[in-house]
Amino acid sequence: MTLSIRNLGLAINGRSLLDDISLEVAPGEVLGVIGPNGAGKTSLIHAVIGDLVLQHGEVRFGNLPLADWPARERACAVALLPQFSTLGFPFTVREVVRLGRGPHATGRRIDEAIVDEACAATDIAHLRQRPYTHLSGGEKQRVQLARVLTQIWRAEDAPARLLLLDEPVAALDIGHQQLVTRQVRRFADQGVAVVMIQHDISLAARCADRLIALRDGRHIAEGRPAEVVTEPILRRLFDADARVIAHPDTGTPVVLHG
Repeated sequence: MTLSIRNLGLAINGRSLLDDISLEVAPGEVLGVIGPNGAGKTSLIHAVIGDLVLQHGEVRFGNLPLADWPARERACAVALLPQFSTLGFPFTVREVVRLGRGPHATGRRIDEAIVDEACAATDIAHLRQRPYTHLSGGEKQRVQLARVLTQIWRAEDAPARLLLLDEPVAALDIGHQQLVTRQVRRFADQGVAVVMIQHDISLAARCADRLIALRDGRHIAEGRPAEVVTEPILRRLFDADARVIAHPDTGTPVVLHG
């Protein structure tokens, strides 16, 4: 199923956050969302998930408006990793990850196996019995990612799957950034539609099939990474000078600035 956003508009307290945004994300595609602080990137994801009331426009996933999906069915098909996840209770890592299986009725044996697989995929298996509150920021980020992935882990649990990620690698070291982007690609290769907000433009260009650039809630550019990550567009987005070169191995755009 395709995620389809048409003429989306959003305003809060008279301030426009998103203005006439339209886009589509097909199954198996990773759409990267880039832009400066306050561009409307996080608002876009929360408008998709239904946390924010639209001023106008529509969000459809498949043949239905996403808001019309039954709550449990939607929770089995759509997973969101927010930019900030707060949890003050000393749950173990395993307990936090298991929360992602809450919407499902697949039984303890299957759910526990999925939790173990997700922990291994995000390199937190060795932390499973640790209290969540005792972890570093990067470890907490990987735990939250594992929780979100367990929610949509199996294709047979939902008619389609959508993964929404808001800065999934912000607190991670280089090695874990690569691990997370590999997992995102693995899910996309299984037919999951992925929308990922990313501040690291070079990383977004490397792992996304397409990019959309936002500024002040408006659509500035959209296309393949090499079409969007250009010096004129970056200047327009960020009011900053930057050089764009091709990665020597992948050919994807790499942004140099300083």
